[in-house]
Amino acid sequence: MTIRLKRVYDSPDEEDGFRVLVERLWPRGMTKERAQIDLWVKEAGASTELRKWYGHDPSKWEEFRKRYFVELDGRPQVVRQLSEVIGEHETVTFLFAAHDQEHNNAVALKEYLRAHG
Repeated sequence: MTIRLKRVYDSPDEEDGFRVLVERLWPRGMTKERAQIDLWVKEAGASTELRKWYGHDPSKWEEFRKRYFVELDGRPQVVRQLSEVIGEHETVTFLFAAHDQEHNNAVALKEYLRAHG
């Protein structure tokens, strides 16, 4: 089982496997046809309040992760759903919209699922 991370704006390819959008909001300017997602798990994204507080500021990354993990602790059905998807597919790619490929909710989500899987 492999979890990959990829910007939703990057072209899909065969190595992506099962593509899961893990954003609360649909990515700007992205069509469903171009996104080629297999599943959209809106509830896997950080809350609106947390996203606004974070503002993609890398200096807030550690605190963002802590707060996001608390949110995920409160969404066991989402964690269960994603764990099932991961268990059913050899490769799963979490799709995110952020420009920063190292500090975004998909990175934190992957870490959370590895620790709680």
